[in-house]
Amino acid sequence: MSKLLSIDPSVIRRLQNLPRNERADCLFALCELPETFSRPRVHSGVGTRKLGHKVFERRGNVSLRVIFQDRPSDLFVSFVGNHDEVKALLRTHKYR
Repeated sequence: MSKLLSIDPSVIRRLQNLPRNERADCLFALCELPETFSRPRVHSGVGTRKLGHKVFERRGNVSLRVIFQDRPSDLFVSFVGNHDEVKALLRTHKYR
Protein backbone atom coordinates (compact mmCIF):
# COMPACT_ATOMS: atom_id res chain seq x y z
CA MET A 1 0.00 0.00 0.00
CA SER A 2 1.37 3.40 -0.92
CA LYS A 3 1.35 6.45 1.34
CA LEU A 4 -0.31 9.76 0.64
CA LEU A 5 1.78 12.55 -0.84
CA SER A 6 1.86 15.92 0.95
CA ILE A 7 3.53 18.91 -0.70
CA ASP A 8 4.70 22.06 1.05
CA PRO A 9 3.14 25.26 -0.43
CA SER A 10 6.64 26.64 -1.16
CA VAL A 11 7.29 23.63 -3.41
CA ILE A 12 4.07 24.28 -5.32
CA ARG A 13 5.08 27.92 -5.84
CA ARG A 14 8.52 26.85 -7.04
CA LEU A 15 6.98 24.37 -9.48
CA GLN A 16 4.63 27.03 -10.86
CA ASN A 17 7.62 29.25 -11.70
CA LEU A 18 9.48 26.55 -13.64
CA PRO A 19 9.44 26.35 -17.43
CA ARG A 20 6.68 24.06 -18.71
CA ASN A 21 8.93 21.11 -19.63
CA GLU A 22 10.76 21.16 -16.27
CA ARG A 23 7.47 21.48 -14.40
CA ALA A 24 6.04 18.50 -16.29
CA ASP A 25 9.10 16.36 -15.47
CA CYS A 26 8.93 17.24 -11.78
CA LEU A 27 5.17 16.68 -11.55
CA PHE A 28 5.54 13.29 -13.22
CA ALA A 29 8.26 12.34 -10.70
CA LEU A 30 6.03 13.49 -7.82
CA CYS A 31 3.05 11.53 -9.14
CA GLU A 32 5.16 8.37 -9.27
CA LEU A 33 6.71 8.90 -5.85
CA PRO A 34 4.15 7.19 -3.56
CA GLU A 35 3.94 4.08 -5.74
CA THR A 36 7.67 3.64 -6.38
CA PHE A 37 8.66 4.47 -2.79
CA SER A 38 6.65 1.50 -1.52
CA ARG A 39 8.83 -0.76 -3.72
CA PRO A 40 12.43 -0.40 -2.49
CA ARG A 41 14.02 -2.24 -5.41
CA VAL A 42 12.69 0.42 -7.76
CA HIS A 43 14.36 3.28 -5.82
CA SER A 44 17.65 3.28 -7.67
CA GLY A 45 16.04 3.08 -11.09
CA VAL A 46 13.98 6.24 -10.58
CA GLY A 47 16.74 8.15 -8.81
CA THR A 48 15.68 7.94 -5.17
CA ARG A 49 18.39 7.87 -2.55
CA LYS A 50 18.48 8.12 1.22
CA LEU A 51 20.10 11.26 2.63
CA GLY A 52 19.49 10.81 6.34
CA HIS A 53 17.04 9.44 8.85
CA LYS A 54 13.77 9.26 6.88
CA VAL A 55 14.98 12.00 4.49
CA PHE A 56 15.28 11.18 0.80
CA GLU A 57 16.15 12.81 -2.50
CA ARG A 58 14.61 12.04 -5.86
CA ARG A 59 15.47 13.36 -9.28
CA GLY A 60 12.76 15.66 -10.60
CA ASN A 61 14.59 15.97 -13.91
CA VAL A 62 18.19 16.26 -15.04
CA SER A 63 18.86 19.44 -13.08
CA LEU A 64 16.27 19.46 -10.26
CA ARG A 65 16.04 17.40 -7.10
CA VAL A 66 13.08 16.82 -4.78
CA ILE A 67 13.66 16.43 -1.03
CA PHE A 68 11.02 14.50 0.88
CA GLN A 69 10.51 12.86 4.24
CA ASP A 70 9.03 9.47 5.00
CA ARG A 71 6.56 10.33 7.77
CA PRO A 72 4.25 7.78 9.43
CA SER A 73 1.14 8.90 7.56
CA ASP A 74 2.56 10.36 4.34
CA LEU A 75 5.51 11.30 2.18
CA PHE A 76 6.13 15.01 2.71
CA VAL A 77 7.80 16.93 -0.13
CA SER A 78 9.57 19.85 1.50
CA PHE A 79 11.93 21.22 -1.16
CA VAL A 80 12.66 21.39 -4.89
CA GLY A 81 15.96 22.77 -6.12
CA ASN A 82 19.10 22.17 -8.10
CA HIS A 83 22.07 20.18 -6.82
CA ASP A 84 23.80 23.17 -5.20
CA GLU A 85 20.59 24.35 -3.48
CA VAL A 86 20.01 20.86 -2.09
CA LYS A 87 23.58 20.68 -0.81
CA ALA A 88 23.17 24.02 0.98
CA LEU A 89 19.82 22.94 2.43
CA LEU A 90 21.26 19.72 3.82
CA ARG A 91 24.09 21.62 5.52
CA THR A 92 21.56 23.81 7.36
CA HIS A 93 19.24 20.89 8.30
CA LYS A 94 16.20 23.08 7.52
CA TYR A 95 14.27 20.57 5.45
CA ARG A 96 11.75 19.97 8.26
